[in-house]
Amino acid sequence: MRTYLLLHLDSEGGSYSEIAETLVDIGFRPHNDGGYDFVYDWGREATVQESLAFADRVQAAMQGQKTYFRIESIEG
Repeated sequence: MRTYLLLHLDSEGGSYSEIAETLVDIGFRPHNDGGYDFVYDWGREATVQESLAFADRVQAAMQGQKTYFRIESIEG
């Protein structure tokens, strides 16, 4: 399973490099294929509950950065 993340930054928020560092710290890696900015590879299938908990973790990490994001998890 993989979780993809697309960022939308606010000019009044955190810099892209700061946000990227935060995302890498929680396991994402930069991704430039398919219209997403980052990908997290679970290395296995994850449950819906695990995906939701991970999305909550991403939201908590982004709090205060004035950053909007789209997150999508895909099996396979």
